Amino acid sequence: MTELKRPPLPHDFHPPVPAFTLVSEDVEPGAVLKDAQVYAAGNTSPQLSWEGFPPETKSFAVTCFDPDAPTGSGFWHWVLFDIPVSVTELPTGAGSGKFEGLPDGAVQVRNDYGSRDFGGAAPPAGDPAHRYVFTVYAVDQEKLGPDAEVSPAVVGFNLRFHTLARAQLIGEYAAPATN
Repeated sequence: MTELKRPPLPHDFHPPVPAFTLVSEDVEPGAVLKDAQVYAAGNTSPQLSWEGFPPETKSFAVTCFDPDAPTGSGFWHWVLFDIPVSVTELPTGAGSGKFEGLPDGAVQVRNDYGSRDFGGAAPPAGDPAHRYVFTVYAVDQEKLGPDAEVSPAVVGFNLRFHTLARAQLIGEYAAPATN
């Protein structure tokens, strides 16, 4: 039996940039996501904090992407940008649709669920574990340019040209098969 090849990570298509450090109280690298980060269980964005970014950074963007979603184009769970450079941590739940815990001026665009918030893991039952790539981008301008009405792809396009460095943290999740 042939093993399925996993799709590349989203950054494999972008120019290489330096890395910095991203940690979370809620997501352990390579570990299974907690129920709080699962769509049907908690649907709560994880706490994230970062350091070691370039001194010329002017703002940050945060995304969560599932490259293993059976769509042919992955699945965007969270897209947030225009985070002021003075902010180096987001508390648990900051990505709710209520915008509580987000810094002033931060912009969330619609995820692939169609909502302007964090949407938790929800792979098809029985699929192999999906990877959930949480990324923080150090951006070279205070305002990335797009507004809250654009798609995640437009944000990604802008990040391609304005990212100074990036940090990522990958958790996994699989929904049990149903019989």
